[in-house]
This record gives sequence, C-alpha cells and structure tokens, in this order.
Amino acid sequence: MSFKFSFKRKPISDSITFNPSCEDAVIRSSICTGEKVAGFKNRNNGHFTEVMIIRSPEDEAFFKEKYGIDEVRVEY
Repeated sequence: MSFKFSFKRKPISDSITFNPSCEDAVIRSSICTGEKVAGFKNRNNGHFTEVMIIRSPEDEAFFKEKYGIDEVRVEY
C-alpha cells in the first residue's frame, strides 16, 4: 500500500495585513523539524501572526512579493 500526497499552495488570505511601522516580517524555523512558517511579529507585545508555511525558496519569494518585503528575519 502506498500513499501519494499532493501539496497545493493555499491562497494567502487578503484579511492579513502587514503594518511595517509596528510589525516585523519573520520566518520561524523549528530547530527540531526544520518546519518554517512566515508571518508578522508585533514589536510591542511579541504576538506572531502566521501567514503561510515555507516549503521552498519559491514560497519565501512569493511571501516577500505579496507583502512588498525585501528582507525577512529568521527566528529559531
């Protein structure tokens, strides 16, 4: 018995907004599993808003293009 998984990129919700005056673009990377999640971290209270999973460099480029970001900080 074999299983095939097909991963499709889910569209990013238009309701998630990026406010560069009080938020930083961040990729959270797990040191255990290597899973990466892109989102926005509030500078005032540290709240992280998850936007999308990063599975490839193309996903990261898509995230940057969607929100007009040049550089994204990585947190472990």
